[in-house]
Amino acid sequence: MDIFNLEKEREYLKKNYNAELLDKVFFFREVYLKLASRHPSLEVNYIYASKGDTTNVNTKVHNKANSLKETICQYFTGAKADVQFIGARELIDASRLEKNYTLQLQFTENYISRGKDNYVILAKLKDYYDFVTDDAGELRRYLFTFNVRDYQGNVEVNKDIEETLESDNKLDFWWLNNGITILSSKATATGKIINLDDVQIVNGLQTTNTIYNFLKNKTEDDKDKDRAILIRVIETNDTESINRIIKATNFQTPIPPASLKATDPIQSDIENYFLSKGWFYDRRKNYYKNMGKPLDRIISIPYLAQAVMAIVLREPHISRSRPSSIIKKDSDYKRVFKEKSNLEMYMFCVEVIKQVELFLRGAVSEKSKQENDTLWRHTSPIRILSFHLAMLLVVKLLYKTDYNPTEVETLLQVELKHTIISQTLSEIIQLTDGYANVHPSLSINTIVKQKEFVIYLLENVNLSTNS
Repeated sequence: MDIFNLEKEREYLKKNYNAELLDKVFFFREVYLKLASRHPSLEVNYIYASKGDTTNVNTKVHNKANSLKETICQYFTGAKADVQFIGARELIDASRLEKNYTLQLQFTENYISRGKDNYVILAKLKDYYDFVTDDAGELRRYLFTFNVRDYQGNVEVNKDIEETLESDNKLDFWWLNNGITILSSKATATGKIINLDDVQIVNGLQTTNTIYNFLKNKTEDDKDKDRAILIRVIETNDTESINRIIKATNFQTPIPPASLKATDPIQSDIENYFLSKGWFYDRRKNYYKNMGKPLDRIISIPYLAQAVMAIVLREPHISRSRPSSIIKKDSDYKRVFKEKSNLEMYMFCVEVIKQVELFLRGAVSEKSKQENDTLWRHTSPIRILSFHLAMLLVVKLLYKTDYNPTEVETLLQVELKHTIISQTLSEIIQLTDGYANVHPSLSINTIVKQKEFVIYLLENVNLSTNS
């Protein structure tokens, strides 16, 4: 009401506002008044940013927002005013946005598909190489942010692509390759050059990396000038369409179910949180391995899902029986990865499982010598109980067998001591031996995948063990 009131003088306003703000206020006034005879249109956008939740804005705050808009409309006839609330979720999303950029790709032929700005083009391998590399000759890795996996290295499909590149036969490269799918916020073709804004290569990462590795050490005269690659360019900013395209184009080659969830916001949240704790969440398969990060600090999506399923949801038999497809169903995925989950909970689950595994590796070397103990005759049976052991540790720390996820959160700052791990390990060995004796026809490998075994453990565990 002060800033936009054209009748209030600088002397009055400078009592409450700093000089920098007043300079902008009076610059606006000067421009607006000079343009008044032309009846300018005016839009005023307020942004209220905080760490709050924009889905739960208090009514009083909404009322203040409406009051702001009404004030603008009173001072400036015909003006448009809007108030935008930005919370923690929006701030995180904004922090992940790449800077806007435009890249040019030279092509030889093109076909405009349905929608005037969608293209199917043929580009020479050298031109595509120039498109995906920067001035230093390095691969533009930001072009693959939306990809569900990273470069898989020397796997069969990449060997085939490399063999095709090295082949001297008369078949063009694009005849033998599925090609590339590019998403762009804006695509415009002029002559034989297409300008692409905010490029994301959502299918063709393996092909692109193989082409890059193949051509990077070649001379300009030896860069397969005549061979071409097929490229699909889709102009879209719609999130739903982007996700559908990513899923559809990545079904051409086998993709683990977990990888198709790699672009979900919760997966990015977990990755960033883990990074802050010195862990590497392999949201895009092989991304951190290719960066040379320590393998024992890399956590895959399925591994984290197994840990959460065992520790938080008390279903270690699912963790053990379906390691690769544990979140294949959307219903299971949503149980493990909830949109508003406490990120510390995921870190807690990983640290518990890692501590259990480390303890078991040390215990196996000693206990495997005890030939009279049926469970310890081989190293694999005891290690196969890691998820069940992790669940029982939480049971003992909470002194209850029917705990819920909220109760697990009370343990986030609790130190897991070797004493309780050792005690619980001894107990689970006895319980497993007892269950195996009652079911002599079942192998240990079968037992750990049974829900009945988990129920047996929970019904017979001793809650009075001191931690």
